[in-house]
Amino acid sequence: MSSAQKNLSQVEGSNIPNGKGMRIGIVLSEWNSEITGALFDGAVKTLVENGVSKDDVIITTVPGSFELTLGSQFLCEDKSIDAVIALGCVIQGETRHFDFICDAVAQGITNVSLKYNKPVIFGLLTPNTMQQAQDRAGGKHGNKGDEAAVTALKMVALKKGL
Repeated sequence: MSSAQKNLSQVEGSNIPNGKGMRIGIVLSEWNSEITGALFDGAVKTLVENGVSKDDVIITTVPGSFELTLGSQFLCEDKSIDAVIALGCVIQGETRHFDFICDAVAQGITNVSLKYNKPVIFGLLTPNTMQQAQDRAGGKHGNKGDEAAVTALKMVALKKGL
């Protein structure tokens, strides 16, 4: 889905469900807060623009991206929450730490989603550089927080429609 030429957050030819009455949890990593804050702002803006009440956006923070999985599980334990959006950013460094964290978060979020039968949206940026992160957190490639919010709305609508 990545492209150097395109704002990836533009949703084309796709209907975004109305989020009225949906309760969406957001778990936000405090690490790389410049980036995660921008992702968060995009997600909340998109949710509210599509009918979710600000009072129905439940927010919690965790120290880093590794903790997104357990933070997501804590939110999923609340039966009134329809979906969880996990937002974080891990920037490639000189060691394999990046690989271990990204793999663990991806697997953990998948496991939590399946365990609770709720959408848990993978909003973890995994760029090589800070510039790439900025480009995807409200920069020239859009905002992955927006995309995560749209995905949450679509998945909740899918579940409710079945």
